[in-house]
Amino acid sequence: QVEFVESGGGLVQPGGSLRLSCEASRFTLENYAIGWFRQAPGQELEGISCISNSDGSTYYADSVKGRFTVSRDDAKNTMYLQMNSLKSEDTAVYYCGAEPTRYTSTAQAMCGKRYLERWGQGTLVTVSS
Repeated sequence: QVEFVESGGGLVQPGGSLRLSCEASRFTLENYAIGWFRQAPGQELEGISCISNSDGSTYYADSVKGRFTVSRDDAKNTMYLQMNSLKSEDTAVYYCGAEPTRYTSTAQAMCGKRYLERWGQGTLVTVSS
């Protein structure tokens, strides 16, 4: 069953921008910590941007810090990832994920998880000229 409706991926030139969206279906997002993860070809899953609603913290991996912004709109049951100044090394399948608040502490801990209760289906982002 679909947990999220994920959208916004595609092909973009280096230096360009994309915004990914994940609308939660069948559950209430405000009861969850949220995060964005990505997996490049031949590489492990990487947690890149997360928000904890346990302590209100936000975490960014060094690889995206200063370029990506994670946000949530609980009224719309939706989470977002704004990606600017995209580089070829950002090419990957991007996944949104959510974990119940009671199972998460900080945003960094959320991004360190690999097994979450809720996952999006993934969307491909290709950065190429």
